[in-house]
Amino acid sequence: EVLGDAVRAGPCETGLQLHPWVNPPHLEEVSQANSFAGNLPRDLERAKLMELRDLVERNFGIAPMIYRAGRYGAGANTAELLREAGIAIDTSVRSLFDYSSSGGPNYREHPLHPYWVDRPAGLMELPLTTVYWGPLRRIAPWLYPRLWREPRLRGLLSLAGLLERIPLTPEGVTSDEALRGVDAAIEQGLPLLVLSFHSPSLAPGHTPYVRNMNDVDALYDWWRQVLGRLAQRGVKPASVADVMSAAAL
Repeated sequence: EVLGDAVRAGPCETGLQLHPWVNPPHLEEVSQANSFAGNLPRDLERAKLMELRDLVERNFGIAPMIYRAGRYGAGANTAELLREAGIAIDTSVRSLFDYSSSGGPNYREHPLHPYWVDRPAGLMELPLTTVYWGPLRRIAPWLYPRLWREPRLRGLLSLAGLLERIPLTPEGVTSDEALRGVDAAIEQGLPLLVLSFHSPSLAPGHTPYVRNMNDVDALYDWWRQVLGRLAQRGVKPASVADVMSAAAL
C-alpha cells in the first residue's frame, strides 16, 4: 500500500531482502548462525528465496531484479539460487567488513567496485560502499584487520584523523564522516556508490540509530548533506535498470 503506486509509476524499484527467521518456510532452528541465509541448507535457502520472490512479484506485479541477504549473509549457494530466481544484481557484500565471528561471511578483501559474479548468466555484485580515509589509508587493508580486536585503538586512530573506515550509511556514521567517505570514494575512482539504511529508521524507536524525532530530523539532514555533496561532485542517481543497461554495453 505504501510503495505500490510508486513502483507502478516507475520511480521506485523493488528488490528482495531475505531474513531467514521471518521468512517461511520455518524449518530451521532459529540461531545466530542461521540468521545468515547463506548458512542454511541449499534447499531451505532456495525455498525461502523463491517464496519471497513470488510474494513480492504477486503483490507489486513486477519481478524483482535486485537482492540483498539479510545481515549480508550470502553463502556458497546464494549465487546459483539468485540466477535461478532471475535476479540480476546482488548487493549482499559489505566490503571491508567481517562477520565471521558471528558465523557470517568475511568480506574484508572483497572489491569495492562492482564486479561480475557470473557474467554469462548476467549476475552482478554491487558491494555496499565503504572506504578508508586518512593518512594511513594506503596501509589500511593490512593495518585495520590487525586492529579487529582493538576497538579502542581503532577509535583513537579515527579521533586523531589518521584512519577511518567509513561506510556510506546514516546509521552510526555522521554526516561529516559520510562527506569524507563520498570524497574518498570519488577520488578512488569508484564508478558506482551504493548507500544504504534500514527503513525502520525513518520512524523513532525501531532501530538503535533513531530513538526520537530529533534523530529523525538528523537522519533527513544527513541525506540532504550527502545528496548535496554528490550533486556538487557530479554524481547522478542510477536505477537498477540503468546499471543493468550500462553493464550490457
